[in-house]
Formats: sequence, C-alpha cells, structure tokens
Amino acid sequence: MPAPIRLRELIRTIRTARTQAEEREMIQKECAAIRSSFREEDNTYRCRNVAKLLYMHMLGYPAHFGQLECLKLIASQKFTDKRIGYLGAMLLLDERQDVHLLMTNCIKNDLNHSTQFVQGLALCTLGCMGSSEMCRDLAGEVEKLLKTSNSYLRKKAALCAVHVIRKVPELMEMFLPATKNLLNEKNHGVLHTSVVLLTEMCERSPDMLAHFRKLVPQLVRILKNLIMSGYSPEHDVSGISDPFLQVRILRLLRILGRNDDDSSEAMNDILAQVATNTETSKNVGNAILYETVLTIMDIKSESGLRVLAINILGRFLLNNDKNIRYVALTSLLKTVQTDHNAVQRHRSTIVDCLKDLDVSIKRRAMELSFALVNGNNIRGMMKELLYFLDSCEPEFKADCASGIFLAAEKYAPSKRWHIDTIMRVLTTAGSYVRDDAVPNLIQLITNSVEIHAYTVQRLYKAILGDYSQQPLVQVAAWCIGEYGDLLVSGQCEEEEPIQVTEDEVLDILESVLISNMSTSVTRGYALTAIMKLSTRFTCTVNRIKKVVSIYGSSIDVELQQRAVEYNALFKKYDHMRCALLERMPVMEKVTTNGPTEIVQTNGETEPAPLETKPPPAGPQPTSQANDLLDLLGGNDITPVIPTAPTSKPASAGGELLDLLGDINLTGAPAATPAPASVPQIAQPPFLLDGLSSQPLFNDIASGIPSITAYSKNGLKIEFTFERSNTNPSVTVITIQASNSTELDMTDFVFQAAVPKTFQLQLLSPSSSVVPAFNTGTITQVIKVLNPQKQQLRMRIKLTYNHKGSAMQDLAEVNNFPPQSWQ
Repeated sequence: MPAPIRLRELIRTIRTARTQAEEREMIQKECAAIRSSFREEDNTYRCRNVAKLLYMHMLGYPAHFGQLECLKLIASQKFTDKRIGYLGAMLLLDERQDVHLLMTNCIKNDLNHSTQFVQGLALCTLGCMGSSEMCRDLAGEVEKLLKTSNSYLRKKAALCAVHVIRKVPELMEMFLPATKNLLNEKNHGVLHTSVVLLTEMCERSPDMLAHFRKLVPQLVRILKNLIMSGYSPEHDVSGISDPFLQVRILRLLRILGRNDDDSSEAMNDILAQVATNTETSKNVGNAILYETVLTIMDIKSESGLRVLAINILGRFLLNNDKNIRYVALTSLLKTVQTDHNAVQRHRSTIVDCLKDLDVSIKRRAMELSFALVNGNNIRGMMKELLYFLDSCEPEFKADCASGIFLAAEKYAPSKRWHIDTIMRVLTTAGSYVRDDAVPNLIQLITNSVEIHAYTVQRLYKAILGDYSQQPLVQVAAWCIGEYGDLLVSGQCEEEEPIQVTEDEVLDILESVLISNMSTSVTRGYALTAIMKLSTRFTCTVNRIKKVVSIYGSSIDVELQQRAVEYNALFKKYDHMRCALLERMPVMEKVTTNGPTEIVQTNGETEPAPLETKPPPAGPQPTSQANDLLDLLGGNDITPVIPTAPTSKPASAGGELLDLLGDINLTGAPAATPAPASVPQIAQPPFLLDGLSSQPLFNDIASGIPSITAYSKNGLKIEFTFERSNTNPSVTVITIQASNSTELDMTDFVFQAAVPKTFQLQLLSPSSSVVPAFNTGTITQVIKVLNPQKQQLRMRIKLTYNHKGSAMQDLAEVNNFPPQSWQ
C-alpha cells in the first residue's frame, strides 16, 4: 500500500474545498483509505491515520471506527503513539461505551511508568473521561502520585483526584492524608491544583469542610505572600502576581468562611488588604476585586468591610467596560436587600446606567432602581423612571410600567400624586401597560373620594383628540361615565376648572366608539359610560337613547348585547334605571385577610396599615376554596384572620379541601352550630409585635423542646419555639430546612395552614436554595396567635426542584410540645 498523506497535507486539501459537498467527498474518500489501512493492521501509519481521524472528528464527521485503534496506540511502547492514542481516547471515548474499560490496565501500567510524561498522559486521560469503575480501580495509583516529590506529577494527580471524587465521592477520605501537605508546596501549579482539590472536597462533604477550616490561616498567609511579593516573570499577569491562584484561594475562603464566625474573623484583614491594594486599571485586577467582593458578601464579614465591597461595585459602574458594569449591577441587585443603605449611596450612578446603550445593562439598572425606591426617595426616583419609560425600547415598557405601579402603590406620598403618576404612565406606555393596570387605577380613583372632580377633569383633558392609548381611554371613559356630573358642573378645587357642556362630553365618548383605534373592550367602556350619563345629565337623554339604539344592531356581539339591554332599561324597566346606574360604591382591594400588614420596604421598617373595613358580624359567604388558596398562597406574609364560621356544604370545597384534611379552615361541620360571636384580636395585632421597644422573646424558649416536623427524600424540617414577650398568646416558630442529598434543592417554598381559631403569619425565608450534604440550612419564621390556648395543628406544603424535577409534598404536624401552646 502507498503511504497515506500526512495530516498537514489533509488539512491543506480540505481547506481548498469550495463547497460543503466537495469537502464531504474529500472526507469520505480519506475515511475509506483509513479504514483499509486499519483492516491491513498497518502499524507503521496507525498513528498518522488516527491523528487525521481526530481532525475529522473536530470538524463534525463520524470517527467512531477509530476507537479500537486508539487502544492499540495506548498499548504501544512509543511515546508518540501513546500521545495520539490517549488524545484519541479523550475525544472519541466516554463512559457510556463499554470499550473504554479495556484501557484500564494500560492506564494502570502507565501510571507506574518510569517516564513522567507517560504518567502525565495517563493522569490526564483518567481525569478527563474515567468512569466510576475506572476511578474506583485506579484511585490508589492516583493517591500514590499525590505523594510524589515530582511537582509535574503532583499537579496532574491533584486534578485527577478531583475527577475521582466527583465520580466516586466515598473515596474522598483516601486523599485526605496526601492533601494536607499540598499547601506547603512552593510550586504555583501544585498550589493551584491543590486549592481546586480542597474546594471540591469542601463543597461535597460537611465533614471535610469542618476539617479544612483550620487551614484558613495558612491560606491567608499564601494569599498575603502573593499580594506582597515583588515582580515574578513566570507568574506575573499585567503587574499582578498569579491572579489565577489568588482567585482560586478567594473562592475557597468563601466556602470556608460561610456561616462560620471564627473563619470569617481570620480572613477579614486579608480581604481588606486585597480590596485596597489590588490594581484596578487592568481587567486582571478587576477579576480579583470581584471575587473579593463575592467572598466578603458571602461570609460573616464586618459591616465596614461590606461597605467597602459595595463601594468597589460602585466604582465598577464607572468602568468603560460594559461587562464589568453588568457584573456590578447584577451583584448589587443580589445584595440590595441585605445592605440597602450602602447601595443607596450609589443611586445616582445606578440611575445613570439607565441611559446606557446596552440593553442588558439597562435591564439590570431598571431592576436595581426599583429595588432602591423607598418612601424617602419616591419622588426623585419616579421622575427618573418616568423619563426612562418615555425613552426606552418597547421591550422595557411593560416591565417598567408594572414596576412603577407597584412602587407608587407602596410608597405614594399622597393619593393625588399617586393618580398623577399612574396617568403619566398610561399616557407614556400606552398599549404596553398590562391588563391589570386599568381595574387597579379605577379602584384607586373610586377610593379617592375627595379628588374625583380633579381626576375626571385630568382624564378628560388627557384623551381630547387622542385615542391611541387604549388603557388610558378605558379609565377615562369609566370615570367620565361615573363622575360626568362633576365634570360638567365645573367644580374643581385642585386646579382651574374647565367649562364643558353635556354635548361636548358625549362627543368625546361617541368619538371613542367610532374610532378605528378603539378595541372592542374600549368601545364597551364608552357605551356603558354613555348609558350611565343618562342618569347624570338632564338635557341630552334623547341623544343618549339614540346612540344606544344605533348600537343595538352592531356587528360586535358584545356591544350589541349591551345596547339591547340598555334599550330595555329605557323602555320596559325605565323605573329601575336610576337605581341600576347609580354611582359605584367604594371598592375594597382584597389583597390580605388582616387589618394590618408589615410591608417589606426598601430601607424602611414602618408598618403600612391597609384601608379595610371591619369584618361583618354575620356569617361570611366566602367559598372554602378561596379560603384555602389564601392560606396556601405564595406571599411572603400570610396572615390568617379568623372569620365567622359557616356551615359546611357536603360538596363545597371539592378537591382543594382534601389538601388540609379535617382541619377546620372555613367553619364547623354542618352538624355543629356556629358560635354566636367571633373572638376579636386585641390591639395592636400580633403582627406588629416585632416593632415594640420591649425584648421580643422570653428566655423560656430553652424550655420548649424542638421537633422534627418533616423528614423525607433527604429533606428535613425542624421546628424550634419561642414565646413573645409582648403577647403571651403568640408562639414564634423557627423552621430550619436541611438537605442531606448530593445535590442542592432549588426554588424551595414552605407554606402552612392552621385552623380558623388561630392566626398565622409566615415571614420571608433566608434563601430559596437548600444546600446539599447538610452544608447549610434555610430558616423561616412563623408567628402563630392562639388566643384560646388550643392544641396546635398545622398542615404544611413543600415545593422545590431537585435533580431536574419539580417536587411537591403535603404533611400534617400534630406533635407540637404542650409548652408551645399552653
């Protein structure tokens, strides 16, 4: 057989191909020649042929027929053959193919080879594609190489040990003796790989984490030497000594210092030195500073150090590099809830990022700006955000408008300001406003009785000649129909009244009806408004009758039905028209079941009272399903206020009540008579206990034993109890969720329900991720008001994601200790 072409010639030939078909033809021809050579057992050119196959594999062509040839090259005694064979094994083989087990013995022999480079090839291959069976068989050989004096082999053995631990976690203790001495090595490569190995072991085992915490002073010393060392050509990057090793050490310190006071205290000084001494003119220094910030925020660091970290992120916002600005905004968004005041100092810089041309930076800046809004800066921040809403791209308008609505509802200094702000949003964002904005604004206007005349006048002016903003037109039509008499009367104390006649008002509403820009919903609002004005206007009733009769034959079925019904009101039921079309009563916003709510504000702790009416004394016609949904809703604060019990229909509630079994959520069974009165809650309600100046909890907490409320599938929920000083009927339960599996549980949500004789408040959890291997816990506080000193009963609902699957479970807790409720 003629000698096959060299790899370099093959590459040159393939690159001359002008079309995909031509390249494919060349590859197929060469593959046929390589197959023939393999069948002939050509040992001379096997290495060259496999190298060409690897190139074809990287181009995306099938090369699986070369797998056995790679094994033959590995068994060869020539180093060049072994190098190509091991490279081919890493590229063409994986643990899903049984053929890879055939190379176990070759790797074992090469790990004991006399040449370090052959040993290095075997270590690289095992660390890249070794299966759990191979790792279990060869772990002893890797552990021996970890103890060798050869730094070249030690660094490769450390990385191979990382792969072995990932595949077979129970072999972790085998590497513990050898790992202890790795940090004493002077070679930076060995130091780097040893830190990677330590990080892997600490992340996978709580016992290892506790064991290696005593290495914190040594790691601090290594990091300090790197900072203080002079120029070193072999490790220097842009004037900084080995930034890769510095970053790895900072990540390991972050793991070791998390939830540990002593370790955090030991690393506070070195973190301050890194934060102040690192050069910021190059990206290398910024990378180290970013890791330093993450470490400071994750450990139990001093408050001054946290402020320093946030100031570093503030300086990142001034950097010309868009990636650095994006990273800074993302990090500030994560820390804004815990260090709100420190982030507030950089508010002006964050607001400037709203003007950035990069859409990713704009979105992060918008989210962070909303997180910074509070009662003190609401007016200034709303000006900036309204300006942003006016100039931003269409994809931002819906989110920005919703954010402004929520912020205005929570922090509005006055109702007039609130209405002005929302009208400005409706005028600016137009059709990008989400559907729930219209009923929310209508409800707000209805409740603001003292400024009805001002509101209807502003809305009338806003839609004169412009019907393009459909949500604004809908709100305006509703208000004109409701308060049209105030508009015509010219009574407005807030600003100079306008002179409007009844015909001019009807002209506007008729224009909305016939406008091509009006949707079917908007026309429905306008027609209903015209009908309502028939009881508020006196001179234009005949005109209104005519308009309504015209739309009785509309092709829009919704408009036609409305018009036919309204016509019937004018004719057969005219005596009922005034009563049916009278002004709407004040609406109540049913967002919570309690008279007060503690709002989680941005940098404020004042309770926000809700404007609710006292509950009526009689039975409430609330459905059992709605009660249950309130109890198991996803809100952070879920107060449950007792209402008067109702009889329980045999079929009411349906499947929802099955979730809570026999816990009486909405009343007693049908055979049980309803009590004559409902127990009232003493003022102030227990939800405000935490704001009093007295100590919050009694010392008797230590006398109440904790319980395990739930333990299943590796998830464990424990309850600990405390008693409030301000209200002895309040029991404070702290839940601690831990995870003993090998993977984190994400999106964790804990929900609870209690019988109607209790009140329950569920505060925000400390996190939404339950760390694996019991390396951390999620804590969450529940307050239970038990005025009648009854035995506690609770149903809990748990939802989380684990191993890529959504998990959900229900459980009942009835084993509360007597001290917790007596």
